[in-house]
Amino acid sequence: MSVQDTTTLDGGAGVTGVVLSDPAAAKVKALLDQEGRDDLRLRIAVQPGGCSGLRYQLFFDERYLDGDQTYEYGGVEVIVDRMSGPYLGGATIDFVDSIEKQGFTIDNPNAGSSCACGDSFS
Repeated sequence: MSVQDTTTLDGGAGVTGVVLSDPAAAKVKALLDQEGRDDLRLRIAVQPGGCSGLRYQLFFDERYLDGDQTYEYGGVEVIVDRMSGPYLGGATIDFVDSIEKQGFTIDNPNAGSSCACGDSFS
């Protein structure tokens, strides 16, 4: 049996967890629809590595782990594990689609510094 904190966030007021922007939620939903599975959710984690010491991982996961925090945005379930939670509190995940750049971006108020590529932080 796993223990979960489930929170449905409304407009981001008083958010202490991860925030998924509307464009990011729409992109994740489209990617999940392409997978054709309804048992997947977006897991956001922080792992050791990268040039600044820590790096982000975003991937689809069907598992729940003990201590997972769960959020929902536009029909997309987002999960953050117990160890990553303190690093990601208040972070906003966005999706950018422009001529110059396409992909997910993470604005993390907990990051003291980040590398030039934006994939890792400390």
